[in-house]
Amino acid sequence: MYAVPDVEEVIAVAKNLGMHLGSEEAVLYRQYLLEHMDALDAFAQARVEEPKPPMVSPSRQPGYRPGPDEDPLNAWTWKCRIAGATEGLLAGKSVSFKDHIAVSGMPMSFGAFALEGLMADFDATVVTRVLQAGGTVIGKNVMNGLSGGFGTGGGIGDYGRPLNPHNQAHVTGGSSSGCGAAVAAGEVDIAFGGDQGGSIRIPAAYCGIVGHKPTFGLVSHFGIGFGSDQSIDYTGPMTRTVEDAAAALQATAGYDAYDPRSTRDVPVHLDVLSRLADGVSGLRIGVLQEGFEEADVAVRDLVMHAVEVLRQAGAIVSEVSVPAHHAIRTAQAALSGEGALALLHTGFFGAFTRTYYPPSIVTAINKLTATQADMLVPRTKLALIAAELSRRTYHGRVYAKAQNVRPTYIRAYDAALADVDVLVMPTCLTTAPKNYTTSSHLEAVEDNLKLLLNNRGSRNTLPFNYTGHPALALPVGKASGLPASMQLVGRFFDDALLLRTAYAYQHSTDWPAIIGL
Repeated sequence: MYAVPDVEEVIAVAKNLGMHLGSEEAVLYRQYLLEHMDALDAFAQARVEEPKPPMVSPSRQPGYRPGPDEDPLNAWTWKCRIAGATEGLLAGKSVSFKDHIAVSGMPMSFGAFALEGLMADFDATVVTRVLQAGGTVIGKNVMNGLSGGFGTGGGIGDYGRPLNPHNQAHVTGGSSSGCGAAVAAGEVDIAFGGDQGGSIRIPAAYCGIVGHKPTFGLVSHFGIGFGSDQSIDYTGPMTRTVEDAAAALQATAGYDAYDPRSTRDVPVHLDVLSRLADGVSGLRIGVLQEGFEEADVAVRDLVMHAVEVLRQAGAIVSEVSVPAHHAIRTAQAALSGEGALALLHTGFFGAFTRTYYPPSIVTAINKLTATQADMLVPRTKLALIAAELSRRTYHGRVYAKAQNVRPTYIRAYDAALADVDVLVMPTCLTTAPKNYTTSSHLEAVEDNLKLLLNNRGSRNTLPFNYTGHPALALPVGKASGLPASMQLVGRFFDDALLLRTAYAYQHSTDWPAIIGL
């Protein structure tokens, strides 16, 4: 049942939409509105079949929240065991998922206490494909998301701070913070994170593991939600070895009819493994000059040493420049703010496409954002307020421009990638910053707000969320005991070449020393 609006509420709702009704008009409108609401209420309660996506391994035991003895790094929100097929690319591999990926029968908090108790009743496509490939799902990982922030430091967040296994005094990176910690500590073979500006690659860099953001649309995003603009949102594998990342990508990549991001360009399958060990002889590597600006000396030197390893393995190295590299941040800020605001108004999984919309999750998050917006993290509030002011000032022109100029920035990188095969730069300009606790709530709020406008951690990762190029974070050594990381970027759907390059590096080095704790 719905709350019956009186005449004053009809007038107020209309005014909020920029319409001005007189009292007599409002009486008439109310009469027809009640008929309309009666029809909607009948539809909402009607028992009409709603076919769900297929589910692999339907017989599942309830999971549990691990205690501190089992989860010393605070990397897990939920543990379980869901066995996949007996054979496949991921047979014998344990797999976990960031807590914004739907696993049927498992809680799905999106990093927010306010969503405690929300239970997914379907599987995301990436979960289905992992199980079909023989992977065993063992749980969900802590994320800093709708109301979190611990992964990047500061004093605001839910579900506690995941700890960096290399040095617990330093951050794990966000927002796939629990994934990074669990993989680095060897608690899981493969974790699927989410990446809206670097949220796979930054924790991979800070935790010293492999993190891959695939080409846009290559790995289905169906059943995954973050509240950001869907044109910059990705999922991908985080692993300790390139072999595991390659197998995870091959098992999960490919066209998905449920995901509107799967365009005609997305292949049905992707062969990653057959040429993984082919080496880099003759491969043209471009060292992106802009990507090294303001990088810590130790990080820069470790990345350049890794480039030299690839040169000695047969790659041809040159310097390249993409002046637009830093300008993209403004375009993505315009896009992501108004995009998040649009999701807030239309529904968490968007609208307008023919696919399956999970009612329980859509309803829970719509209620949260409509009635408990104060629970959102400060930088999210700032982005939404800025987006609303932008909308009122420019009436959608800023968002339209942010979408429309994307091909211009894509061409800037494609021009460089016409002369080289892979671009190289530091994943992050620094090693993992120190954890710290703020002394007051206002200090914590200010610290969180700064992340929106001046985040050095995402300087090199964010551009490729906007353009859609594949990007891979690869550990290349340690500075003062903390991992440093090299980012490889390639042409659209050339993900296999990035993994081949990473494999060549891995097998030309003392890999256990690079990733070891």
